[in-house]
Amino acid sequence: MIVVTGSNGFIGSNLIRNLNTLGISDILAVDNHDNKELKKNVKDCQIKEQLGIKDFLKGIKKGQINPSDLKTIFHQGACSDTMEWDAEYLFEVNLLYSKELLNFCLENLIPLIYASSASVYGSGTQFEEKLENESPINLYAYSKYLFDQNVRQYLGKNKSQIVGLRYFNVYGPNEAHKDGMASVAYHLHQQLKTSEQVNLFKGSDGFGDGEQRRDFIHVDDVVNVNLWFMDNPEVSGIFNVGTGKSQTFNEVANAVIEWNQKGHINYIDFPEKLKGAYQSFTEADIEALRKAGFTEDFLDVNAGVKKYLDALSGWPKNEY
Repeated sequence: MIVVTGSNGFIGSNLIRNLNTLGISDILAVDNHDNKELKKNVKDCQIKEQLGIKDFLKGIKKGQINPSDLKTIFHQGACSDTMEWDAEYLFEVNLLYSKELLNFCLENLIPLIYASSASVYGSGTQFEEKLENESPINLYAYSKYLFDQNVRQYLGKNKSQIVGLRYFNVYGPNEAHKDGMASVAYHLHQQLKTSEQVNLFKGSDGFGDGEQRRDFIHVDDVVNVNLWFMDNPEVSGIFNVGTGKSQTFNEVANAVIEWNQKGHINYIDFPEKLKGAYQSFTEADIEALRKAGFTEDFLDVNAGVKKYLDALSGWPKNEY
């Protein structure tokens, strides 16, 4: 059985959908299954069993779940709100829960593939997976950073696979529930439903209006990386997951405008609350991922946004 935590969320639900396309339905989905909004993401997926977050943790701690029944754990569950400032909550959900899973996997030789975050690099400009490049600038990023440090002490000593995937700016279907944390492509598309303009921030950190750069990656590419590691259990480590090429917010906006065949860009003042806590530039260094053996290409913004918005509109009909 394959375990997916955060099963009903953005990346977790896309991961399950892709597992299903591979003919895999022996899946234990771990999430808050009382959340009706999240359950919509997996309503058409084939899942063998569902467990609540605390029930799963209780099950592995009390021996109610047989470790020999588990092939791989994809740990996608987390609080992903970069504006969350409740430290106790963040560290319980993003750090302590993750450490319990890690210890369980190490003790029982179960591969663990977990979601880290490019936010650990903070406002730096070097994105190689090295400690000296990491300087988180908010509590969410710090919680991810701390778990990565915990993992590092086992790398090279572990008998089973441990993989941390540092996601850059992921966009794609099933993210609407994230509200303010949903991708810029999603928000700009929503703006054009009721307006003739999309809003981007004015210049910041030396970048011109809308020229801040991020490494935007389609969720399908993220899922492909996860599945590749499942198929290559001999590979462990912490890896960046991005396209390796930063693109501007203006490029995203223009791709959304082109798809909608209407609209123009309006630049708004940079929010005071984000000053000092915002990444104006990210670009994944994917050399380690390539050296590990992952060779597939990634979608650029133009192709990725088109694929995403096609899916949101229901075309092609069977894509999602």
